[in-house]
Amino acid sequence: MHRPTPAERFAAKVNPAGPIPLIRGVHGRCHLWTGGANEKGYGTFYVAGRTVKAYRFAVEQADGRPIAPGLEVDHRCRNRACVRRSHLEAVTHRVNILRSTNHVAARARVTHCPAGHPYDDANTYRAPNNTRKCRACKREKSRARRAATREQPLATVATLTAPTPERQAA
Repeated sequence: MHRPTPAERFAAKVNPAGPIPLIRGVHGRCHLWTGGANEKGYGTFYVAGRTVKAYRFAVEQADGRPIAPGLEVDHRCRNRACVRRSHLEAVTHRVNILRSTNHVAARARVTHCPAGHPYDDANTYRAPNNTRKCRACKREKSRARRAATREQPLATVATLTAPTPERQAA
């Protein structure tokens, strides 16, 4: 009896008639994984006595070598169930995050503060909550606060006058 190879079992769980991605530069239909999936929607595949992610298996089989350490696979089509090799790319974690559409990626892509100062090494510091802050804006805010303090009038004090003879008689 013929026992299917892992590649044959993998191919049997792929549907090549997936949706066409709307992402620029990603061509062709997604090849959807119809096998099991984890709680985040990524396909899983059992091979060599362990469970692996289906998209990682697809990349390693197509390339004929393991994915380099420190790299992760980015779904360029933004479809977690896709295992089409041309839609997958091994990139660093930072690149993968920056390509995302979530709020973390949106903030990381910002290169200037709201006032227009650049977020560069000289002008940026990390607040205790790990957010980026603009040194130029902080400096301007401190100067304005100090100037406002200097401009505040001193409290009024009643003037002391010497008693007049009329007041002493009363």
